[in-house]
Amino acid sequence: MSETPKTDPETTPQPAPEAAAAEPASPEALMQAAAARIAALEAERDDFRDRWMRSEAEMANLRARTRREVDEARLYAVQKFAADVAEVAENLRRGLDSLPAAEADEPALVARLREGFAGIERSFLGTLERHGIRSDDPTGAPFDPNLHQAMAEQDSAEHPPGTVLQAWTRGWTLNGRLLRPAMVVVAKTAPANDAEAAKVDTTA
Repeated sequence: MSETPKTDPETTPQPAPEAAAAEPASPEALMQAAAARIAALEAERDDFRDRWMRSEAEMANLRARTRREVDEARLYAVQKFAADVAEVAENLRRGLDSLPAAEADEPALVARLREGFAGIERSFLGTLERHGIRSDDPTGAPFDPNLHQAMAEQDSAEHPPGTVLQAWTRGWTLNGRLLRPAMVVVAKTAPANDAEAAKVDTTA
């Protein structure tokens, strides 16, 4: 019967000692880590809030701009048509101006025609005004290059230079926007006559 071999405790390998347990973090380190984490979260929150506020501002601007564009499109979509209608009104006025002046002994038919055309013009202009199309006779007003187109200048001792002496056509606007400028004659300074020039020379 074989014998069980004996083991030598000095030559038999022994298990390695267990690693020493990690030391727990100090309360100060834990507080610093927590403070750093809180600061990072607060910075992230502030960044998100800033982005959100910028986005809201951009959306508000976009809504306002879109609203203005829609309103302008609604107000001025008929601008070309309104300009053509203004031309019709000008032609009607030219027709009325071409009629002979009223006289006491004129035929009744002529008087009725004049009154009828004048009534049509009033009704037509009233309809246009209800839809934002307005006319203006600038005679006597200062010349405004934004509203008037100077067709000629005329000497005038009775009006300051730059005064509209005559309007060949009226000015037209659509909801405050210029459709057609008024074609006008503008006053300029009248030259001194010969007598006044001679008087000035003698006095000098």
